[in-house]
Amino acid sequence: MHVKKGDKVMVITGKDKGKTGVVLSALPKKDRVIVEGINVIKKHSKPSQANPQGGIISQEAPVHVSNVMLLDPKTNEPTRVGFKKVDGKNVRVAKKSGEVLDK
Repeated sequence: MHVKKGDKVMVITGKDKGKTGVVLSALPKKDRVIVEGINVIKKHSKPSQANPQGGIISQEAPVHVSNVMLLDPKTNEPTRVGFKKVDGKNVRVAKKSGEVLDK
């Protein structure tokens, strides 16, 4: 996948188009990511040990990875991601600025 946990991304299609957020978790088997503040749904929960009150809670639902683009660390604009070998390691590279994304 071209995005990882902790990356800043922008949504490029759908109801949250143009919004940005941080990737909370990546689900590579399903090709989806959960982004902070994006695709928020309301979920009804019964009272339980963890939530004795129950009620309606808001939480982020997964978004398909093709609907998000990584933000370039230099310009803070959406960019495509390339891969390059540096010191024998594969690292991700921003196509717009050429900046290495992995530390």
